[in-house]
Amino acid sequence: MQDVVTYITIILIVAVTSAAAASEIENTPIPIISQESDISIDGSYRNSYETANENETEEVQGSFQYTAPDGTPIQLSYIANENGFQPQGAHLPVPPEVPAAIQRALDYIAAHPLQEETLDNK
Repeated sequence: MQDVVTYITIILIVAVTSAAAASEIENTPIPIISQESDISIDGSYRNSYETANENETEEVQGSFQYTAPDGTPIQLSYIANENGFQPQGAHLPVPPEVPAAIQRALDYIAAHPLQEETLDNK
């Protein structure tokens, strides 16, 4: 019984210490290693920076509108993150729907990944 109490005490001490360390990490400022920013007269911009914790990603959201040369109003909203630039607008082309037979084939392939064959069988 003494061993169980000692074991539980050690686990509790480790858990409390880990929680305290995690709390310290969350409150520690993250240094910026490099930063560049360029804002043009035409309203375009470029922003780039590198932080010490490159595992986290930033998400930028925005929108703009203008009138096309043919008089059509264009409205575009976007998200840019680790998945790249993702624009949305009524004027953008929409890919066709995937036919059911092809979707079933893709689902089958995803569920049954190709197994590497061993060449040791001679």
